[in-house]
Amino acid sequence: MDWTWFHRLGSPRWFYEKSSVWLPYLWVLTASLLIAGSVWGLAFSPADAKQGNSYRIIYIHVPAAFLALAGYYVMAISGAVGLIWRIKVAELTMRAAAPIGAVLTFVSLFTGAVWGKPTWGTWWVWDARITSMLILFFLYLGVMALHNAFTHEETANKASAILALVGTVNIPIIYKSVDWWFTLHQPATIKFTSESTIDPSMLYPLLIMVIGFYALYALALILRTRVEILKRERRTKWVKALALGSA
Repeated sequence: MDWTWFHRLGSPRWFYEKSSVWLPYLWVLTASLLIAGSVWGLAFSPADAKQGNSYRIIYIHVPAAFLALAGYYVMAISGAVGLIWRIKVAELTMRAAAPIGAVLTFVSLFTGAVWGKPTWGTWWVWDARITSMLILFFLYLGVMALHNAFTHEETANKASAILALVGTVNIPIIYKSVDWWFTLHQPATIKFTSESTIDPSMLYPLLIMVIGFYALYALALILRTRVEILKRERRTKWVKALALGSA
């Protein structure tokens, strides 16, 4: 098997130059999906029989929660690749993924609280799903804080990667929490192994929003990784030439 692409992807300069080509298409895809999904979900989907219009916050809450979990795996896997193969771009991707994941987790917690007030009558309960999501938020912050605690970059990358990998045990706990414990949080409505319990008129715009959030995550991750590359490679000739060319 030819692993040339893998080694090229690990080159900061190659990644920066290639991602410049990807970004315009990703901008268009992200904007199209988010506009279509939000307009469909907020303006045209019917009101819920029990929750009325308050359920519409799922079009932000659910995609943000999905990406908070998936983004942690992206961060942890990037950290593992950097830890094992010492690939620079993987280390920079891990660093870039942490604040994005923290923001998504915060959005998930905040929108969940806004949804919970009219639905459950309270902003916050210490149930299994919400508490484990809060732990996820602290894990993201912990990876960021741990990296900033070291002055030596290689040591910072190793420590952050190890913490990220240890924290992956929390992801299946979050996912299965509503099945393992009695909680106020409702069970999953989007199911891949059986029929979903959400009406198609509400499901389709939600799926578009989920895909749109994945595109948004990819866009944000590439942009932040590019920033990390410029910071790390700022003394190299190609970055200096890039800066002079854009001046």
